[in-house]
Amino acid sequence: MTNTKQYLGTRIQELRKRRGLKQSELAEKIGIDSKHMSKLECGRSYPSFDLLDKIAHSLETTPSELLDVEHLIDKEGLIEGIVNMLKNSDEERIRRAYKILREIL
Repeated sequence: MTNTKQYLGTRIQELRKRRGLKQSELAEKIGIDSKHMSKLECGRSYPSFDLLDKIAHSLETTPSELLDVEHLIDKEGLIEGIVNMLKNSDEERIRRAYKILREIL
């Protein structure tokens, strides 16, 4: 998985299944066609902000929780994110991060 649409779609699917809803049931609750819901979950389409809000409400969550996709990022993406954080940090924070990583790895 490499793009935001795919991460968001996977997250919507994850939360929908957690609530025990079928794709068609969620589509009906938010007032869209099942095919559109499928495109959202497959990462072929972005929802509008209004639709994102409806999805979050229907899944009994918040838009920010819906957008929490960090746990879906693959290993290479996580490593790239860590490297970018370190590049943008001062020496003291890099040393602290190193000590923490050394302890947990």
